[in-house]
Order: sequence, then C-alpha cells, then structure tokens
Amino acid sequence: MASLVTLAKELRSATSALTFPGVPFVYAPLDYAWSIASDYLKTYGSGQKRVLLLGMNPGPFGMGQTGVPFGEVSFVRDWMKLDGKVTQPRIAHPKRPITGLSCTRSEVSGKRLWGLFSSAHPKASTFFDQAFVLNYCPLLFLGPTGANLTPDKLPKPARAKLEKICDEHLREAISALHPELVLGVGGYAASKIESLELDNVRTGTVPHPSPASPSANKDWNGQAKRALKEVGASFLLS
Repeated sequence: MASLVTLAKELRSATSALTFPGVPFVYAPLDYAWSIASDYLKTYGSGQKRVLLLGMNPGPFGMGQTGVPFGEVSFVRDWMKLDGKVTQPRIAHPKRPITGLSCTRSEVSGKRLWGLFSSAHPKASTFFDQAFVLNYCPLLFLGPTGANLTPDKLPKPARAKLEKICDEHLREAISALHPELVLGVGGYAASKIESLELDNVRTGTVPHPSPASPSANKDWNGQAKRALKEVGASFLLS
C-alpha cells in the first residue's frame, strides 16, 4: 500500500501537467512547500485513522504558505511542531507573496478548524492518532486581482481533468488510511466524497469555516460540534 507521501508526489506530478486557461496564477504548494507538506504527511499521516476530513483546496494564507491543509501558520508551527524551507511558486501574484512560516496573515478557516481540535487535544499527536485532514485539490488558483478562485469556478474542461486526478488520489488516500468515516468540510468536498460511491465507509459533512460563508461567522464552533455529534465523531472533541 502506497504511503501518503508517495501518493502526494504522484498527485503533484499529475497536476503539474495541467493547464488552466483564463487562470493567470496557479500555486502548487506540494512543490514549493514540500519540505513542510511532506513532514506533515510523514509525522501525522501514517497508520489507520478513524476519521478523514477533506477540505477543498489551499487558501492563500494557509496551505498556500505552509503546504498543510487549512495551514494557519501558528498551528502548523506551534501545535503541529512542523518546520521546513519554503521556496516560491513558478509565477506569483504581487499581492499574494509566499513567505512560508514567516507569513503574518491569518488563515481564518484554518484558525477555526485547528482551533477547535487543538482545544480538545493540547498535543497534536492525540488528534492525529484518530484523524487526518487532507485537501481534495492541491492547487491554489488566483485571478488577475489576486482574488482566490475555488475549483468549482474553473472552466469546465480544465476542471474535469483536475477532478479526475483528484478523485483517484482521494480513493487511494482512503485506501491507505482505512477510515471508518470520511467527512467533507463544506459542500464541495462532501459532494466529491459522495461521487466516489465508497463501500464500507460512512460519509458526512461539517460546515466549512471560511469567513466567505455568512453562516460560518455565526458560531462556527457550535455548528461544527453539532455536526460531528450527528455523524458519531464527537470523540474527536474529547
């Protein structure tokens, strides 16, 4: 069975060959932030997990900086205790520089997600003994102004090629981790999980913590806790 590190390398290679017409900036943190990303996968991604949580794709101040899903710098550095060299994307938007663990901008989605789990698990290893977090798509897309473009906004032909690759990676990651439960963080990730029609795996969703979602700005912690309880994953909070 391939490790998550091997699978991530294959995902990186496959997605590097894609083109995205009309999208001027495509960042690949599994390339320029591989030092930290691989450390995350090696340190916390081995063995069977009871729960796999799946996000959509990197944000400019989270995984875009650190290579870790929802990778708010303070949690990657201080809670996960990860470190490593970060280089630069092939072409960077001047408003979205990559500074790695020196980034001073907060990734709100990551601050909320990892804040929820770290409050229950002061040591990151006790959370990751039971669960793991991946992103469905490894690429960050930016428009001409530096605005974040989510995968569902990509041109359909390019999106179809990307999703075929990401679907295969997700299947293989699930096989490697053998989770009892796979949860989409937000509707897009949940829809991609459901489209795989997995056997012998329970699926569900938790609300996305992005501040772009008005509902997430109204007690996201409470919403997430209720959602985890409904799918039988409240053990992640104790």
